[in-house]
Amino acid sequence: MAWNEPGGNKQDPWGGGNKGNNQGPPDLDEAFRKFQQTLKGIFNGKGGSSGGNGSRSGSSGGAGLWGGVIIVAALAYAWNAVYIVDEKERGVILRFGQYVETVDPGLNMYFPPIESKFQFPVTQINTYRLSQAMLTEDENIVEVAMSVQYNISSLKNYVLKDSNPEQSLKEATQSALRHVVGGSEMAQVLTEGREVLGNEVKDRLQIYLDIYGSGLNVVEVNIESSQPPRQVLAAFDDVIRAREEEQQEKNKAEAYSNQIIPEARGDAQRVLEDAMGYKQEVVSRSEGDAARFENLLGEYSKAKEVTRERLYLDAMQTVLSSTSKVMVDVEGGNNMMYLPLDKLMDGKGRISSTGSTSASSGVALTQDEVGMLTDQVTAEINRRVSNVRTGRTSR
Repeated sequence: MAWNEPGGNKQDPWGGGNKGNNQGPPDLDEAFRKFQQTLKGIFNGKGGSSGGNGSRSGSSGGAGLWGGVIIVAALAYAWNAVYIVDEKERGVILRFGQYVETVDPGLNMYFPPIESKFQFPVTQINTYRLSQAMLTEDENIVEVAMSVQYNISSLKNYVLKDSNPEQSLKEATQSALRHVVGGSEMAQVLTEGREVLGNEVKDRLQIYLDIYGSGLNVVEVNIESSQPPRQVLAAFDDVIRAREEEQQEKNKAEAYSNQIIPEARGDAQRVLEDAMGYKQEVVSRSEGDAARFENLLGEYSKAKEVTRERLYLDAMQTVLSSTSKVMVDVEGGNNMMYLPLDKLMDGKGRISSTGSTSASSGVALTQDEVGMLTDQVTAEINRRVSNVRTGRTSR
């Protein structure tokens, strides 16, 4: 028989009665009703029913409620005090507003409200973009668009020394960019000076952030674009195009110079070497001619007539060997014989200026062959002349 049924002798495990004889589970509706009465007694100053058993039951229920509340509050406090720091994060613990420690990744615990916790990602790369019109050193206006990549390097400074580090970053970025652009000329900002501009802005921005104690580290500064105002953009495009063409022509001229100068130097060296060779040839020939003349002079002094005759024959042989016609002066005769060697070769060959004979049929005579042919003709002429003289004598 249940405790709340008629005849159950009121064996209520939550109230008075025989507490040691619990015969079954409590009735949830009755427990909830007693819980509501206890709450009303707490807030309205009533302890439940006016009977003696009711007073004892309300007092016991209130004590149990307070114990449950304390346990729930303790669990809620522990749940709020225990926290996990991710691998990419770090945490800062303050006790009564004073720095205590920097918490590494893992399971940690702090004690609010005595202590306060600040937890931020320190390895995450954040990006801030800026696009503004700047005045250059030569008093021109340029529109510069840039991006700043940064992360948290010192979480302690990020939390304690700067109330708004991101705002400090924005203001410091504008200041650094204006300082660098204001010290540069417009042509440098628009063309080849953009990389240098980004490095200078990065260095100066990091100095500003360190002075502010923001705890931020500038990873990279990228100058995404730099251009003149839209009203004069077309004119500046023409200027940039003209400079590119100028550079292109310079590169072409440099390439041509690199090509023609070595060739000219090679030609000059070749001419010098040819001149040196010609000089050596002329000097050697002159020395040979001088030596031959000295030797010939010695022989001439010994036999003048023979030497003179030999020189004459050599000179005639040299002259006649380069011609296709032979003139023979018969001694004792009045007529001069003419031997057309070109006709003797059937008109097919002709003797060149170098003494070689070339035929239209492809036959060529060398200098030795021409000399041999000339000797044969001369022998034949001498024979005929000798026969003629012999016939005259016999008469």
